[in-house]
Amino acid sequence: MNENQIANRVIGAAIDVHRTLGPGLLENSYEQWLAYKIRQLGFDVEQQKPVPIVYEEIHLECGYRLDMVVNGKLVIEVKSVEALHDIHFAQTLTYMKFGGYRLGLLMNFNVLLLKDGIRRVIHGQLLD
Repeated sequence: MNENQIANRVIGAAIDVHRTLGPGLLENSYEQWLAYKIRQLGFDVEQQKPVPIVYEEIHLECGYRLDMVVNGKLVIEVKSVEALHDIHFAQTLTYMKFGGYRLGLLMNFNVLLLKDGIRRVIHGQLLD
């Protein structure tokens, strides 16, 4: 499956989680339940994956952690905030750049309808 196909399945799982739990919980709760649902779909999920960052000659082995990476292709950043802001988008894009990923989903579970809290983040070339 390509990134877009995985993303579509992940979004369905996220909507299911959100319908069950509703808004207002901590990010960690949504991350754990979403990872569980994605694994039920048969995908590999890496949680809190370290992202090494290199700047000139300085190499930080674990500069940041991605909330989730699905099948080694799709980055998921989970939020539970009042509103997504440009900085959340920029941070996700930066994580993707350093990790070498092309597609990410920035998901804010603290909304009435999850579709209003999802932003696709694309880095680099066009996706298949």
